[in-house]
Amino acid sequence: MRVPLEGLPERVTIYEVGPRDGLQNEKAIVPVADKAEFVVRLAEAGLRTIETTSFVHPKWVPQLADAEQLLDVLPRSPDLRYPVLVPNERGLTRALDNGITEIAVFGSATESFARRNLNRTVEESLAMFAPVVERARSEGLWVRAYVSMAFGDPWEGDVPIEQVVSVATRLMDLGCSQLSLGDTIGVGTPGQVTALISALAGAGIGTERLAVHFHDTYGQALSNTLAALRAGITTVDASAGGIGGCPYAESATGNLATEDLVWMLHGLGIDTGVDLAKLTATSRWMADRLGRPSPSRVVQALSK
Repeated sequence: MRVPLEGLPERVTIYEVGPRDGLQNEKAIVPVADKAEFVVRLAEAGLRTIETTSFVHPKWVPQLADAEQLLDVLPRSPDLRYPVLVPNERGLTRALDNGITEIAVFGSATESFARRNLNRTVEESLAMFAPVVERARSEGLWVRAYVSMAFGDPWEGDVPIEQVVSVATRLMDLGCSQLSLGDTIGVGTPGQVTALISALAGAGIGTERLAVHFHDTYGQALSNTLAALRAGITTVDASAGGIGGCPYAESATGNLATEDLVWMLHGLGIDTGVDLAKLTATSRWMADRLGRPSPSRVVQALSK
């Protein structure tokens, strides 16, 4: 049953991260053919923005070492967006050589995670991103910035909102078009989400330039998403089947499952363009290839 609530958007863009953020955390390396079919199935289910891979050195994320091979076999279409993650200028060169028109850089709100994920301080990572974003923009690319550990850090604990706003502002000042707020270890709660979005607006970063990226470690992903929608957010990151986590933070469990998100949004009368039955079938298919059941509650419920 669809019962709308006042104050929510009519449509939400789902930024699907399963092929990149989901598969990068799997112990097994998924064959290129299966990755390609995964992306194609997601597109057939109605998802139009699918983050496909990362041009990071294979030593650090071997699960995505086949980025060029994957992009070479993916069907291209004007209505499909295939953003990729790039860590540095070399990654950007690889992306450009493969015809990519949208990229993302991955920053951190905390020093501890910046060290573990990028082997740099926050300041050094921003300096690394600056020429990447500048060159990408000069080449006409759309650029997203992730700010991870925006709601809590496993080594530092609570992350002050003003600290997140400071890093976020500097990332956007580089020339990024969109900022995704990452609850990397899933500790955030709705009040914190609302306060951070409000603080970012006060710093000149409005909701039209924001996305949210929640993990469901403590079961808060959907409630946090609803709080973000009430605050004006219209782009939500999610991973088909709830796969993924973070290879550099063991306490980061699966992403918000795309099916769980779609079930809630459709129940609220919010348009997503996604066919839930096709999406669920896709996640069951991928779960079979990963050799374990999907953690998505909706996938589990619809599979009985």
